[in-house]
Amino acid sequence: MSYWEHRKPVQRFRAVDIVEVARASVRLLDEGGLRALTLRSVAQEVGVAPASLYSRVVSVDDLFDVALDTALAEDPVMSEAIRDADLVSLMQAFFKHLTTHRWAGQVIGMRAPRGPAYLALSERMCVLLEQADVTDPLGTAYRLSNLVIGASLTAPMAPDEKRVAIDPDQAPTYARLHGSHHLSPQEILTDGIKALLT
Repeated sequence: MSYWEHRKPVQRFRAVDIVEVARASVRLLDEGGLRALTLRSVAQEVGVAPASLYSRVVSVDDLFDVALDTALAEDPVMSEAIRDADLVSLMQAFFKHLTTHRWAGQVIGMRAPRGPAYLALSERMCVLLEQADVTDPLGTAYRLSNLVIGASLTAPMAPDEKRVAIDPDQAPTYARLHGSHHLSPQEILTDGIKALLT
């Protein structure tokens, strides 16, 4: 169950601020990845006892949910892209967002994003796809999202992948193509987006 389906009402005057909790979660994830996010680490970051977090969240899964949505909502490039960009530019901005917050693609793989910022992104994608007269706007939105998420997860290793030699005896065609290929992850992504849209 997502945080967005069971949000706890504030019942105390000095309750823990969920925005502060979300921002602390983003910082911890940006600095240390998925393993850095625990109820204890967030409580320490916001200066409360771990038990106090239970006034606003049920588990660490809720922390992933609010961090994911807060990172997207507070990204000014994404906010502008959701508001004004064409589909290719929107997907490129989303790729940049996910490569900045490298944990985000992993969290999306574990938990379907249902916060308001991600719903705004999904809505904008569907609207742009309907305006383009795409036959299956939702299916195409899923395909585009999966392409961007996958590209963002593999982009950090692209420089290493290019440096690793391919044994031409084992894979002669791949070795030949690998040696002469110079496209960047961003160019590959853009080509993939355009191919999905045609």
